[in-house]
Formats: sequence, structure tokens, C-alpha cells
Amino acid sequence: MPVLIALAAAAALADCASATTTDAAPAAPTTARAAGRDAPAATSVTKLLVFVVENHSLHQMRAGMPWLSDLADQYGYATRYGAITHPSLPNYLAIAGGDTFGIADDSRPADHPIRRPSVFGRAVRAGSTATTYAEGMTSRCQQADGGEYAVRHNPWAYFRSERRLCRQHDVPLRALQGDIDGGTLPQVGLVVPDVCNDAHDCTLATADVWLRRHVGRVLDGPDFTSGRLAVVVTADEDDRHHGNRVLTVVAHPSLDGVIVGRALTHYALSRSYAEVAGVDPVGHAADARSLLRVFGLE
Repeated sequence: MPVLIALAAAAALADCASATTTDAAPAAPTTARAAGRDAPAATSVTKLLVFVVENHSLHQMRAGMPWLSDLADQYGYATRYGAITHPSLPNYLAIAGGDTFGIADDSRPADHPIRRPSVFGRAVRAGSTATTYAEGMTSRCQQADGGEYAVRHNPWAYFRSERRLCRQHDVPLRALQGDIDGGTLPQVGLVVPDVCNDAHDCTLATADVWLRRHVGRVLDGPDFTSGRLAVVVTADEDDRHHGNRVLTVVAHPSLDGVIVGRALTHYALSRSYAEVAGVDPVGHAADARSLLRVFGLE
């Protein structure tokens, strides 16, 4: 089995190296961890905050987002992290609910009321904390698009049986800074930029500047510097031309240039949410490999 893992990782790295002139290849691995083995054990995390950008591949993100690419090299990233499907909504639902629920479009919550639990709702009901911070949203758990807010990027809004919890804990982005400063970021946290700052309607460079501002603040905050918080930056899906492989960066003070070659998906992220909340994973996340574990952060 170790030989097969190493061969798979080598193939993934070779694929990265074969990028076209418009797609920058990832930096060459510098440690044995690039062979796909789990990173060494490190301080366990109790909080996970995820930022999601839109519709670009690993190569495109490495080429067009220099700040994020430097963050990946500084802390760690996965070379074989794949989104689940297309378009956007089912990928967000996979993160929040461990399933796409058979949804294959970006329609509003009224068209897709989900009556199964999300990892956010399961966390809150178990006594843990969960918050979604959505940019451009003018009311909590907003159910319709407005301005540059896209409800399809706010998965908790689709879980009808958790509507009350969503209205309490799915909040506009402006609440993020206070939670950073106070060291009160949730155990299960999701940050959703608007459709410009997530690189859906605007450039990767715009998204990179936005991430530098907001992720940078998180990295300076007490949750991160204490070691209790891990930060993930990923994309919901690629541009449909790169096998749905996206750049997924994992930042924690204990990580130093870790490159993980194991195959991972959004279900691995959903599983890690459940782990920090101390609850059972939802849906397919129960059978997924843990993102935190392969980075040594369990």
C-alpha cells in the first residue's frame, strides 16, 4: 500500500509540473511529506475556519493568487484535493451536509429545502459553536440573492429543519472582525465572500487581495496564534477544464511547508468540521479521510 500511495502522489506532482504556460505549477516538494504520508503530529485544533473562493483550478489559483500561493508554501497545501461536482451549490452542500442531495443546479433554498442535518446545526445542537459569515448579506440567513450576495454560496440557508439556528448563527461578514479580536471564532466556521471578492465575477487578483486582508487578520488573531484554530482556503469547483482539482491551503502555526499528496474532497473538509465540534460526521463525510488528520492537526 505505501508504494501505491507514493506512486499516486508522484503522478499528482507530475501532473502539476505539466501545467500550460497560463497555469503556474506548484512549488516542488521539499520534504518527505510530499509523498502523501500524514504530516507529523502537532497541536490539536479545536476550531476550523474555512474561506471559499470560486471556479478556478489549482494551477490557476497558484498562478493568479500570489499571496495565497505564498501562504500555501509557508504552511501547507494539498495537491490532489478535488471538488465533488458542478455547479457551485452542490459543492457547498457537500461541505455543509456531506452530500449533494441530488441537486445539480444553483437554485434558491425555496426550490431545494433540505430536511437532513448539516454539520453546522449538528455542532450547535451538541453544544459546540458554528457561524457562517457571508459578505453582502443584509439579513441573517438571507434566502435570496441581493446585490453581490449569492445565496447558492451560503449552504446553511438550504437546511430547512435548521432555519432557526441559521437565523441565529448565519450572519453578515461585518461580525467576523469582532470574533477575531475577541478570540471567539466558532469551532465550525465558514467565510463566504461576495461574487466579486470570491473571483466569480472579478479576477483572481481581486480575490487574492481580499483574502490577504481578511485571512491575514485571522492569522494575527488570538485563536490562530494560540494554536487552537486551523484556517483552510479552498475553491468550490474549478472552471470545468482541470479535472475539478482545486488549491486547498491549510494554515496552522505548527505547519511548515507541508505538501499532502493524498486524495481528498470536500467530504474530507466536512469530516474535519465534525471532528473539531466533537460530533458525528454527516452524510458521506463519515466515510471520508480527514483533512486535519493528513495534515497532522487532529
